[in-house]
Amino acid sequence: MIAFAGYLAIFVALGASAAVTVQGIRYARSGDATKLKAPVTILLAAAVAAFLLLEIGILSSDFSIAYIANNTATTTPFLFLFAAAWAALEGSIVLWGLVLAAFIWLVWRGVGKEDGLGVLALAVMGGIAVFWFGLMATAGNPFAVCTSAASIGCTDSSWWPFVEAVAPLDGRGPNPLLQNHFMMAVHPPLLYIGYVGFTVPFGFAIAALIRRDFGRTWLDRTHRWSLIAWVFLTGGILIGGWWSYEVLGWGGFWAWDPVENASFLPWLTATAFIHSAIVQRRRGMLQAWNFILVIATFALTILGTFITRSGVIASVHAFSQSVVGPALLALLAVIVIGSLGLFVWRSAEIAQAPRLDSLSSREGYILANNLLLTVFAFTVLFGTMYPLVVEAASGDEVAVGRPFFDRASIPLALLLLLILGIGSISPWRVAKPKVLWERLRLATVVGLISGALAVVVGGIDSNAVVVTIVLTFFVLTAIVDRFVNVVRSRPESAPSAAVKVLRNEPGYWGGQIAHVGVALMALAIATTGGLAVRDTIALAPGETAVVGGYCVRYLEPVSRVEPNRTVSGVLVEVLDGSCSKVIDTLEPRVNTYPGASQPIGTPAVSTGFVNDVYLAVAGGSAERIELNVFVFPLQWLLWAGGFVVIFGGLFAMIPKPNRQHRTSEEGTAEEETVESGVTDE
Repeated sequence: MIAFAGYLAIFVALGASAAVTVQGIRYARSGDATKLKAPVTILLAAAVAAFLLLEIGILSSDFSIAYIANNTATTTPFLFLFAAAWAALEGSIVLWGLVLAAFIWLVWRGVGKEDGLGVLALAVMGGIAVFWFGLMATAGNPFAVCTSAASIGCTDSSWWPFVEAVAPLDGRGPNPLLQNHFMMAVHPPLLYIGYVGFTVPFGFAIAALIRRDFGRTWLDRTHRWSLIAWVFLTGGILIGGWWSYEVLGWGGFWAWDPVENASFLPWLTATAFIHSAIVQRRRGMLQAWNFILVIATFALTILGTFITRSGVIASVHAFSQSVVGPALLALLAVIVIGSLGLFVWRSAEIAQAPRLDSLSSREGYILANNLLLTVFAFTVLFGTMYPLVVEAASGDEVAVGRPFFDRASIPLALLLLLILGIGSISPWRVAKPKVLWERLRLATVVGLISGALAVVVGGIDSNAVVVTIVLTFFVLTAIVDRFVNVVRSRPESAPSAAVKVLRNEPGYWGGQIAHVGVALMALAIATTGGLAVRDTIALAPGETAVVGGYCVRYLEPVSRVEPNRTVSGVLVEVLDGSCSKVIDTLEPRVNTYPGASQPIGTPAVSTGFVNDVYLAVAGGSAERIELNVFVFPLQWLLWAGGFVVIFGGLFAMIPKPNRQHRTSEEGTAEEETVESGVTDE
């Protein structure tokens, strides 16, 4: 019954998606959004029904459905059982469709009367929904019925819901890596919302090109949607890195894995778009470039989906080989060829933008920011796709590893950090050297002093780390100093003035908050990468070893059986350098899951204000254990900085208050700061 009802819901959603597309095209000229009410509502209801039915089947252990039999088990804990709805290929597509349906419904609610642009954008989004629900109805059917079962799991299935079902006694359970930490219940949905959210600006951009609406209207309409998608994508990447750090045991958070890169690519182009949109909304510049960035961002979300779900790469993040790969590749081709073809067709009609008054201006630095982000994205795209293209063309296996990405990304990241600090406080049109020096003098001094202290007092001899420290404190001081000066320019008391400054320009100051987070993350990445201590030690019970200024003492082996796994590990104390004070007690372990051929190593981390001490079982036995020991300086700053970035994006979405008449002094002070962050609202 669940299989039939779920499959029916998918077909209803498919039909409603087609109706949204057809009705959107039909009523685009009149802009009558009321004609889309029924199909949009039905689409959302059907998408919700499909997802809920899948969850009901999962929570009730309905192993007659192949997806449930192969991705859950009766011993799976509730959190991971609930998350199994998106833990594998077909379920993830259901969640994708649900999120897309929700975005379509929310956009429809904001479409006004005689709103041809909004109605046509909904038609574009409906067309994309047709693809996803069509995929569920064919190659990616999550409600396929199990027709042949082993004692654990399903070995064959049928799409026909009325076929005789054969249910196994128990399911195989989720991928062990996906039930080893709670963050895997959070990480995928955040990414999906980020990916799918960029459908909204893409839909409006295509609608604007079709309608020859080349002004800033489509940018205004998609401003908050772009920020919402960017915030969720940022959160997804951050939580994914944290999960990798806490679970995989190799001691890092980012390995330039193809699937990691696939999520990073649209983030880079989306960040460029959010900044370049500021310039068009303020100065009328970069109009054509904004269309290109939106198309590229959406295309890269589809490329990322293809890399993850096609099985073309081997990765801890990727799903197994699947027939949905060709369909995703076809969608990508249609989007790229169709969108760029439409852009080229309309390019001669796009209004000529005013020229830069000076390269040394806020718009000039944003343009430089865009160029660097684009080069960064192209570099990551090349390094990710080159091995796949070579293997597809010749069958030869080549590798583009971490050294390539590190060498290419470090100088680009440092240049971006420098431009971030200068551009954030630069005036529009022309930034005279005297004005720039006045605003950056303190930041320059603080940055240089911090670098000198790092070398003289900290003994840091890594050039990349020292330069990052200088630029980080340069950026932080420039932003704080600018905020203080703007607050001082107001007649109120400092606390009252600070509140009003933030309230009057939430977009600009939200951007500055995000920039602070980026600077903190850059510092953490530099210190954890350039100053980390790594060692492998072998200890018998009671023995102690010193690594990176910490004592590590092996206490005893531990072993226990939990409902869904068997745990084998060791109890270890982390002490200070004198081995006299216990800082933490950790349990690095190896987890074995039923039905899994390989045990899953799980590290243990002691987080401190200065260092993380990270332990992972490397081998040995209970009598003499081998441990990988890592000491990462300022690791916590990476996660804190990431959440500051997210908070900045959220703050930037706060609506501006209705502006009343202000004094000329207030206007001058705040006008120079408006629209230079991640947004200009």
